[in-house]
Amino acid sequence: MAALVAVMIMVAINTFQWKSHGTLVTHPKASSFVMLGTVAVVVATHDLAKGVLFGVVLSGLFFAHKVTRFFAVRSSHGKGDVRTYQVTGQIFFATAEAFHAAFGFREEALRAVVTDLQAAHFWDISAINALDRVVLKFRHHGIAVDVVGMNEATATMVERVGTHDKPGATFAVGGH
Repeated sequence: MAALVAVMIMVAINTFQWKSHGTLVTHPKASSFVMLGTVAVVVATHDLAKGVLFGVVLSGLFFAHKVTRFFAVRSSHGKGDVRTYQVTGQIFFATAEAFHAAFGFREEALRAVVTDLQAAHFWDISAINALDRVVLKFRHHGIAVDVVGMNEATATMVERVGTHDKPGATFAVGGH
């Protein structure tokens, strides 16, 4: 048993890339943090599976944060009393609230709103809920809303879980 332990230690020493410590400062900070966090969890728990799970979750959170920077809603006045909102980027749980906040619901003298989703993709129920809230809130203020340019995947999700396009949909005044 002692001989096998000695062999394992020598294999670990010889296969470890000792120069990798220096790359921690040259790699992106998020990647280095994920690597160090994964190692710390493995050492603390003595469980590789927990360390890998921690690294995957942390990487997912960093990715979600990175994607939120590529989201935008641009507004322009169309003909007369019509405002057009052009949405670009990925709409999901991390950008849903920013999507909702990007719309001006109490603009005076506005008759209609066109929401152009041609350059956007909705990924989850949170995103569809945000779209529902936007449309229903405009309608609550007496403003007609036309949602255009949905890609096929977004349209399928809206058809399945969306409420703004269903008969009898109303905005819940106290809701979010």
